[in-house]
This record gives sequence, C-alpha cells and structure tokens, in this order.
Amino acid sequence: MKAMILAAGVGSRLRPLTDTCPKALIDLNGVPMLEIVLRRLINVGCTEVVINVFHLAEMIVDFLRARNDFGIRIEISRETELLDTGGGLQKMAGFFDDGRPFIVHNVDVLSNLDLSKMYRFHVENASLATLAVQDRITSRYFLFDEKGVLRGWESVKENRVEWAGTPLADFQRLAFNGIHVISPEIFSKMREGGAFSIIQTYLHLAGEGEKILAFRMDDYYWRDLGRLEKFEEARREMKEMNLAL
Repeated sequence: MKAMILAAGVGSRLRPLTDTCPKALIDLNGVPMLEIVLRRLINVGCTEVVINVFHLAEMIVDFLRARNDFGIRIEISRETELLDTGGGLQKMAGFFDDGRPFIVHNVDVLSNLDLSKMYRFHVENASLATLAVQDRITSRYFLFDEKGVLRGWESVKENRVEWAGTPLADFQRLAFNGIHVISPEIFSKMREGGAFSIIQTYLHLAGEGEKILAFRMDDYYWRDLGRLEKFEEARREMKEMNLAL
C-alpha cells in the first residue's frame, strides 16, 4: 500500500517553534509528528510513502536518513514553491502507479482513526475519494447528501456556499479531518494545475457525478496540530488519556 504525507507547510501558526524546526519535526511528548503519522501508516501496511517538503526541508531529509527511512521506501517531493494540497498531490501522480487506492494524511493531524477500516470502506464502495469527516464546529464544511455523497462546500467566514451540481435543501454539514483515501484514477480526471487545493478537484468531480464519500469518524480521537494552543492541548491529552496512536 502507498501513501502521501502532506508536510510542506511553513507552520506559521506554530511560531516560534517553526522558526528553527519544520512543522513535521515538532515533537509531541518526545515523538515528532512526522514519525507518529509514518508509524500509523506502516502499521496498516504502507510500504511506500512520499512526503512533500518545503520549509527547512533538509532537516526532514536528515531525520529520515538517520532512521533508515523507518525500513520502508520513502520518496521526497521537494516543492520550490508551495503547491497546496491538490498541486502537491498532482506533482507526485507518477508515484501512485500500482493502480491501488492510497492514503493521504496531513502531517499535523493527530488521530486514532482506524485507517484500515476507512480503506476497506473506500474499496467496498468503489469511491473515487473518501474523506474522513466529523460533526464538529469549524470555519469550513463539506456538504453531503443523506447517502454521504459530497454535494458542496461552505465557508462560514465568507458566508459562501459552493455547490457541486444542484443545491440541496437538506444536507449534512461535516468538518474535514485531513485524511483521505484516493483512487489513482483521480489524476486523469483533474483539470486543475499549478498550486491549488484538492477541494477544488473534489467539488468539480462531484459535480460531474464522481463518487466522493464521507467516512464518519465521530467516535475517534482527532486533533488539528496546526496551531500552538491545539498542540499544547494534544500534549496534555496524550498523557492524561494514555492515547494509543
């Protein structure tokens, strides 16, 4: 199984920690975020992983080399300018050449989500992409119909809704948690280029009738570590709850 870890972000909301250390290597109770995600991917059978890098990239390369790439094949995708989630993924389309679905995981997401269960859900439902989502308060939502099929996107701050096709009167508003399972057929269907968000791709493909599904993870632990206060909160929770991640 293959996977991609999105780790190219500068981590400006984690300053001053990221002034001298890439976001991916900030440690959470002694373990760098990148290592936590890598070990979770390895535990579900991933043997080939690509990681995109930008800010302080050589520190990430040196970290992986010092640990013998954790015993798996790891490729580095160096971005000379930030390509966002869609552009970063598109750049490495050739890596996913085995015809099998793959996992995409933000490096700054901490979760005990059952990745194997999500992967099986994706395969069993013949989805083009499956998104880990949760019923929680956020500033941006994916909008799904009663069958869990993606139908739109909402920005609360901008008071804007973008529908993929016909607007719905009744829909589920769910927050995306930065974990996807994607089938490689998506690359031939992309029409975006350069730097772009994968959200753009998901919306245009959903509007064309492609199956983009929700995978509910309301019963799992999840934290976004992209902000300093959330990082400190997760450190406390890991100790207090003895989280197995």
